[in-house]
Amino acid sequence: MIKTKNISFSYTEYERLEELNSSDMKLVTAAREAAMNAYAPYSNFKVGAALRLKSGAIVKGANVENAAFPSGICAERSALSNSVSNHPADRPIALAIASMRANEFTIDPPSPCGSCRQVIAEEESRISGKIKIILSGKNKTMIVDGIGDLLPLQFNRKSLEI
Repeated sequence: MIKTKNISFSYTEYERLEELNSSDMKLVTAAREAAMNAYAPYSNFKVGAALRLKSGAIVKGANVENAAFPSGICAERSALSNSVSNHPADRPIALAIASMRANEFTIDPPSPCGSCRQVIAEEESRISGKIKIILSGKNKTMIVDGIGDLLPLQFNRKSLEI
């Protein structure tokens, strides 16, 4: 029997950054600061990510491009690697992402690429919890409860079971 199913998700959208709670606004500000530090001479698309850990600490990451494409790293994976390497016992609870083009923040919020979605999914699996994801653009900010909203059909540990 053939079945057709729909996948949907919900998110909260804010028109102004000032509408966010103070801890989320601080995280977005950190992601924007990280974007300014990105090294993107080839695409000129700078991305910054900031992770809030359970302790309240914030760790940042930026995209770093390389002439030997695809040897670079995305901001989200950079921040997650920073967290795992330097704060292994302090689990991430929120991730903010911001992007720039031509020294201005992008109008629309950036969305993680497929590789980053998969890495975020693995981190949620590793910590046995969701990571709130805040996508911040110049004119709006979107918040989803976890990566399952952006990657509903995940390849994960269950996929490897025989």
